[in-house]
Amino acid sequence: MNRIKEAAIIALGIMVLGFSIKAGIDNVVNKDRKVTVKGLAEKEVEADKVTWPIQTKQLGNDLPQLYSSINETTLKVKNFLIQNGIKEEEISINAPVVKDLNADVYSNNQRSYRYIITSNLTVTSRNVKLVRSIIARQGELLKQGVAVVNDDYGSNVSYEYVSFQNMKPEMMQEAIKNAEKTAQQFAENSKSKLNKIMTADQGQFSIDDRDSNTPYIKKVRVVTTVTYSLKD
Repeated sequence: MNRIKEAAIIALGIMVLGFSIKAGIDNVVNKDRKVTVKGLAEKEVEADKVTWPIQTKQLGNDLPQLYSSINETTLKVKNFLIQNGIKEEEISINAPVVKDLNADVYSNNQRSYRYIITSNLTVTSRNVKLVRSIIARQGELLKQGVAVVNDDYGSNVSYEYVSFQNMKPEMMQEAIKNAEKTAQQFAENSKSKLNKIMTADQGQFSIDDRDSNTPYIKKVRVVTTVTYSLKD
């Protein structure tokens, strides 16, 4: 009887050892079986912040008179903005900048004026549609004798999308879902089954203009990289 028990115990031990060896072999075979894919998610959104630099200039030789004239022009621009719905706290005015052409070593001093005085007023607002409508009507300032210039660096209107943090979780989920679809297709093609996620990055977000004609429409894009293990 003892021999029978001993034989049964030995047989059981051999079976357990066999299963352990098989599991170990399976692990060795499958440990390098993985697929790394990229998942993409894209959305088009309207900008929710606009920065509009407004620049005006005066030319002349009488500096005090130029200061008075440029301040009057700046006040006209400010009143125009407020009358059209821009809040006063959305308007910032920098001190006028004066350029003395006689102090310019590259000037030939043949101009009929000595000074160029520039006023810089900036509108920063979250009401993008309102600002865009006013930009389209800025020609109305010409009736008041105000010419807005846009020939200097930094005078272009810029649009931003600052609320993208709120959509990051949803976009990440979509990117990972798209990555899983790609990995699933790969697994089917290789006669395998998709297993668990081994590694995944947080994704790289980018925000760009949809095109050069509509800078107020932004394309938000995220690409994530996910590695899945495969099994038979």
